[in-house]
Amino acid sequence: QLQASGGGSVQAGGSLRLSCAASTRTGSMTVAWFRQAPGKEREFVAAAFRWSGGIYYGDSVKGRFTISRDNAKNTVYVQMNSLKPEDTAVYYCAAGTSLVLSRVRQVDGYNYWGQGTQVTVSS
Repeated sequence: QLQASGGGSVQAGGSLRLSCAASTRTGSMTVAWFRQAPGKEREFVAAAFRWSGGIYYGDSVKGRFTISRDNAKNTVYVQMNSLKPEDTAVYYCAAGTSLVLSRVRQVDGYNYWGQGTQVTVSS
């Protein structure tokens, strides 16, 4: 139901924009991006709570990444600027239908996941 795209290779300091297209209406869902680097746990990146309820970021990306959503297109984006080598990971989009705010940063709060898209940042 979720299709992520937009990954690629970029040099440090560069930018990428990831997209996540949903096959269903997303306005009532909390949508998020997570990432997972080799050998590490899946990490929260950003989330947009349902019905424009608020935007949340992981500490490591705050000020550099921007999440946005276009409910008319059922698509979620994350604009990633000032990329660093430590941002290298597989990025996953996720959606939750009944997520409570206290779990917005938790992997198990989401019941739909995209397939992931690789982002590689070279120094």
